[in-house]
Amino acid sequence: MLNLAATAPRLPRACSRRGKNGSLPRTAALCAVLAAIIVLTAVASHPLAHADGGASARNQTAAPAPDQTPATPQAYAQRILRLLSDRHTNNWVRYWQARADCQAAPAAHDAAPIDRVLLTLTAAICAQIDARIGVNPADHPPRGDKQTGGLLLNEPDAATGYTLFTGYKNSDVFLIDPLGRIAHSWHPKVRFYHAKLLDNGNLLATVQNSVIEFDPRGNIVWRHRVGRRLHHDFLKMPNGNVMLIVEGRKTREEAIAAGANPEFVHENGLRYDYLLEARPTDASGGEAVWEWSPWDHLVQDFDPSKPNYGTVAEHPELIDINFLLETISERRQGKPNDWLHSNAIDYNPQFDQIMLSSRHFSELWIIDRSATMEEARGHSGGNSGMGGDLLYRWGNPRAYGQGDSNDQRLFWQHQTHWIPPGLPGAGNILAFNNGNEFSGYKRRYSSMDEIAPPVDGYGYRRAEGGTYPPDELAWTYYAETPSDFYAPIWSGAQRLPNGNTLIVDGPAGAIFQVTPDGKLAWKYVAPLHRDAHPRQADQATQTTGTFATPYDNPVHSLNNDVYRAYWYPPDYPGLQALDLTPGAYIEDLPDIRGGADEIAAALAAGDFGEPLARSDFDIYLDQDNRRIIYIKRPCAADDARAKFFLHITPSDTRDLPDHKRERGFDDFDFNFDGGEVQASDNWCVATQTLPRYPIARISTGQFTDKGALWRADVDLSE
Repeated sequence: MLNLAATAPRLPRACSRRGKNGSLPRTAALCAVLAAIIVLTAVASHPLAHADGGASARNQTAAPAPDQTPATPQAYAQRILRLLSDRHTNNWVRYWQARADCQAAPAAHDAAPIDRVLLTLTAAICAQIDARIGVNPADHPPRGDKQTGGLLLNEPDAATGYTLFTGYKNSDVFLIDPLGRIAHSWHPKVRFYHAKLLDNGNLLATVQNSVIEFDPRGNIVWRHRVGRRLHHDFLKMPNGNVMLIVEGRKTREEAIAAGANPEFVHENGLRYDYLLEARPTDASGGEAVWEWSPWDHLVQDFDPSKPNYGTVAEHPELIDINFLLETISERRQGKPNDWLHSNAIDYNPQFDQIMLSSRHFSELWIIDRSATMEEARGHSGGNSGMGGDLLYRWGNPRAYGQGDSNDQRLFWQHQTHWIPPGLPGAGNILAFNNGNEFSGYKRRYSSMDEIAPPVDGYGYRRAEGGTYPPDELAWTYYAETPSDFYAPIWSGAQRLPNGNTLIVDGPAGAIFQVTPDGKLAWKYVAPLHRDAHPRQADQATQTTGTFATPYDNPVHSLNNDVYRAYWYPPDYPGLQALDLTPGAYIEDLPDIRGGADEIAAALAAGDFGEPLARSDFDIYLDQDNRRIIYIKRPCAADDARAKFFLHITPSDTRDLPDHKRERGFDDFDFNFDGGEVQASDNWCVATQTLPRYPIARISTGQFTDKGALWRADVDLSE
């Protein structure tokens, strides 16, 4: 907090400076009065008023008012004036922080008389923020009436902050400002689902079987190779360790020995997920310090002669090994059963607990992190006294022998997490409820659901002999016509300081904010191309059924999937380490992916040499062995639906995750559709970027309409 005595003398000078966009009448006298009021009312305190802790967008019950750290009028005034007088910070960073503080200032009608005067004077300063700091967002309006991608909406009630995202399997990571401009970007040359910004300004991401930390320039500063496939999510712990979801596997014999029904266990065994906490030891590695495995907490009512036998409904703290095995077995022919499909983790430092989301169980689970690694394998110990057993589970009571399909509340959810302290709804759990599931259970619309968990000390209350509450949602958001908003996979949600909720529609690449009452306040459509560099937004070729923009234009499918996005306030410590001078809009960047015109010209010049193989499409390998090119002339409409395959054998199989290492190759199976096959002057062109690890051999080709398979095999080991 800024020292009051030090603040007051600077106010006349700070308030009378000229901005880059012009000058204002001097307000030194006004600021002097403001300074005096700040000093005289230094000890006053009035809690910040929030809308309703997340009132329902669709007539659901409002969340109870969360505990908030008092935010006084004096605190807001000090922060705003400090930002005005700070000449050492990027103007745009100062501007967005000042805007956020001005938005969050307590309402005057809730303040004492002397504070109302202070707030009125502060509001006068806030009204001149643009000129005082020397920026003007009006010069950068949303371009939704012209664009299919980029910033489409930015209303006054949007939370002010920076948004981090990357395209699905795209090697570029972008941090954009509230106007949709690039504030910072990373180009690490490896691909991952999503990255998180750390307090030091570095990025953290997982790539196949490794967790990697990148500096602001994209250089690797720490890498820990786990040796097994890392699954979807990761978490930087307060102690500096990293919590990971790791894919494990049990043989068919091991699964049956644990009580699984042999009829539904695949011959290749059973895939599951476990938690691994790694402590960095040096720049090139780490060590496991804690693990939790569901295999230590099973129950089954199939075979009395096997371990874990008991009545499932009497043991909600345990996981039924036979739940979903029949369903998964029918669906996953030819592959080991993907039993849990864990896709999200979160940590609650108040209780020292971990939350894990199981997509296939349609449940969120809470376990005790305070248990030692040995205790986590058993049923006692830790703050809860329950060891590694489930303390709480919610979303699908059928998973523990209670209720039926009518009682199910989650449907293949993503990004389940506790709302952090200081935010509306703090302590509640927020989930992106996708609305998808195995055949027969699909809800087919998505919602953001907030629940208030029944906390009881370090445990959670459960109805006597029944299910875990709550029965009602604290808050929810879905489209007016529910089926208009349906993201069956990926996606996420995040509560923001002003009560808005950031929502990511993953398959559509749409990132938007809704207010507590469901109003759309900010919307951005990622102008990226799947598995490639950014493309112009107006190159979209087909529409999707995702909800319309506020401009009534269809949202175009750019193959621009975004697994998750993260919002950071302007004063987030990690932003201070970055140069956030705004740059170009992503959609205005040149298409450096290698368009059809460029490739056709390079082909005519002989830059690619002879094709690797000839059939419907000719296959080429570019000069630096980093890109496979599929090209055809003439190009028919059906060619836009061509299907290709790609198998890659690395020079060192340790570069592969464990589940691929057994086969010795990386199967980049992919299908091209109208958004990925480019056409130019009667040419059809498609490309696939190769991974960065050393490659020994590639095998690639096309499935033709007749079902025939043709291929090219290339030895790159020399």
